[in-house]
This record gives sequence, C-alpha cells and structure tokens, in this order.
Amino acid sequence: MPRCALFLGVIVCLAGCQKQQPVLAVSTAPAGLPVAAPSVPMRQVRATGTIKAVREFTVQVPQISGQGFSQLTIVKVLPSGTAVEPGDVLAEFDRTAQLDNAREAQAKLDDLNHQIEQRQAENRANEETRSSEYRTSVADLEKARLQLRRNETLSEIERAKNEEKAAAAQLHIESLKKSHVQRTKVDEAALRIVELKRDRQAVALKRASTNVTRLVVKAPHTGMVALESIWRGESRGPAQEGDKVYPGQALLRLFDPAEMEVHTSVGEPDGAILGPGSHAMVRLDAYPELILPAKFLSASPVATSDLGSPIKRFAARYLIEKHDSHLLPDLSAAVIIQGQAEKKP
Repeated sequence: MPRCALFLGVIVCLAGCQKQQPVLAVSTAPAGLPVAAPSVPMRQVRATGTIKAVREFTVQVPQISGQGFSQLTIVKVLPSGTAVEPGDVLAEFDRTAQLDNAREAQAKLDDLNHQIEQRQAENRANEETRSSEYRTSVADLEKARLQLRRNETLSEIERAKNEEKAAAAQLHIESLKKSHVQRTKVDEAALRIVELKRDRQAVALKRASTNVTRLVVKAPHTGMVALESIWRGESRGPAQEGDKVYPGQALLRLFDPAEMEVHTSVGEPDGAILGPGSHAMVRLDAYPELILPAKFLSASPVATSDLGSPIKRFAARYLIEKHDSHLLPDLSAAVIIQGQAEKKP
C-alpha cells in the first residue's frame, strides 16, 4: 500500500512540472483566397450647428407703388405653428386706400375710353365735311369750265369773269388738298393725345390693382408658419392684427418641416472629414435625449475666417434623415461628424 501511494505522488509531481506548449492559430481560409483586411477605424469631430429648413420662404411687408415708405396696417396674420397649403393666405394688410385708388383709376379709364370714341366720331365727321367741301369745289370748277366754253358768245367782261371764277375754283381745290392733309394730321394728333392719356391711365389702374393684390400674401408651398419678432411700441414681439409695419420689414417665415438640415462648420485641420462618405449624429440642445442621424449634403470648398480671427473653418450642410416634430428652424444643436480616419503612411 505505501508503494502505491509513493508511485501516485511521483506521477502528480511530473505532471505539474511539465511545460504547457503554446497553441498556434491555424487559418481555416482555403488556399489562394484573399484574407479580409481589418476595418478602417472611424474618426469623429464634434461641432456646433443650427437647424434650418431646406425650403423656407420669408414674408416681408410688401412695397406699394406710389406710396413711398408709408406704414401699412395688418388686418390678418396667421399665428406661429399654423400648417398651410399652397395658396392659403398668410397675411393681409389694409386695402381700403388701394381699392379706392383702383376704383378711381377705373372711372378715369372709362371716361378716357368714352373721350376716344367721341374724338373718333368727331374725326369722321370732320373727314366727311372736308370731303363734301372738296366735292363742292370740284363741281364749281367744272361749272366754271363749262362757262369758259361759251366765251366766244359772251362779252369781254363776262369772259374775264368766267376765267377768274375758273382760276379761283382751281386755287380753292389746291388749297383744300393741302389743308385736308394738315387737318387730318391735327385730328389724328388729337386722337393720339387722348389715347396716350388712356394708356397712362391703364398703367395707373394696373399699378393700383397690383397693389391690391400685393396686400394679400399667399403661401407658395406647403409648410408651417413662424412669426418674426418686430418692434411693437417699445418692445419686440410677434406681429398682431392692428400693428403698423413698414415696407420691406420681415413679418414671418414659412418653412417645410418635412425636410430639415443642420448648418455647421469645422476647423481647417478637420476639413478632410467632410465628404460624401461622412455622416453625422445631431443632438438638439433643447432636447438632449433626442439624437437624429444626418447625411452629408455639401461643404464649402475654401475655408474662411471671421473678421479679425486667424482661425479658418469649413462650412457644411447635413440633411437630417429622420423627421421629428421637435425640429424647428434656428434651434442650436451639437453635431458629431463621423468619417473614415486618415491612413498613416
């Protein structure tokens, strides 16, 4: 029994002292096939950005022809967040004065049209009078020539009278021919003056009608309304009905929430990450838990810097691929741009 125990102890000691051999990894890929290269590590750049709408339309207070820089009164404006379709009224301004101008211009235009018709009738009457006078003069000349044929049977005094009548009739016809041309030109000029007045009044009517149309601003595309802040007395705030505004002043914006993008910029050393292969993750500062993917749209080809700053940056645009109701223009966001890391030589 002691011999068996001694033999077992010797075996255990030999097994513990034996060195473990390393295991070699053997490739299982068939001979002749290429081995897949390791994945390229990704590079990340953090930047700040601003949410913008791809389709955006800024509504300004319309400029009224002939009114200068006078204020306009708002009679209707849609509140922020209102969804609209193409053709819906976004804002409307007081049109009373312009409607009065349009009616007055229409009345003057109608009066000038009547004056043209009256002048045309007068010209036709004058033309008929001149033609009748010319025909009478031709008849007098023919009568005088008939009297000249009887000169052989008349006395010297009668012959002289007939010759004088024929000469006077001939001169009168020639005078009528000249005066007829001049009087026709005078009538045509008088008609043309009235027609020019009519055309000028038609332009005034068109301008007044255009002004009336401009005072009703309609939506050019589908979108959502966002009111701009304007000066209302001594404070700033969104426009309301009854406010007086100046032409050219920004009133509201119409943006399409279906397509939103983020505008960002990265430093010149990190400009290589901007390209069609890059994508980004957008985190809104107002909603930190919301993360949206975005794909590369475009980037500026040249880095620029602010006035007086030596730091140059590339501007870039990324299209947000996921629609969310929290996305609104001008929201600030953190942008994490991801792209392939540069390969080391």
